[in-house]
Amino acid sequence: MLTDKEIMLRLLLAFILGGFIGLERQLQRRAAGLRTHILVCLGSCLIMLTSMYVFDIYKGIVSLDPTRIAAGVITGIGFLGAGAIIRESEGIKGLTTAASLWVVAGIGLSTGCGFYVASFFTTALALIVLLFLARIEKELLGKE
Repeated sequence: MLTDKEIMLRLLLAFILGGFIGLERQLQRRAAGLRTHILVCLGSCLIMLTSMYVFDIYKGIVSLDPTRIAAGVITGIGFLGAGAIIRESEGIKGLTTAASLWVVAGIGLSTGCGFYVASFFTTALALIVLLFLARIEKELLGKE
């Protein structure tokens, strides 16, 4: 079972990692910005911690699958993502923000279960996509 210190560390890391991606979205003036991304990542982390806690409590007593709760998170994030996508006359907007919410949920889940290397590396890769690939798309492909 995790100590209180480990639990708080994991939640703090989810807060920070989700914040990095949310800050980029906020700077781009997107609807789902800093607070939304932090809350999604933090909530996902808490749900993963809760899933692990319930599994530890009932291990050997009842047959449980700790991944079922995590799967519910990913399904639920689809609802938030759908709300971020807007159809306009020029096309569809919000797909990147919806995708970043989905990735942040994954970061929260991985942080919650202690998969730190994957959490940090995914955060770095997501920031590369959001910060640098957008510039490359604009320059090479003429996308706005």
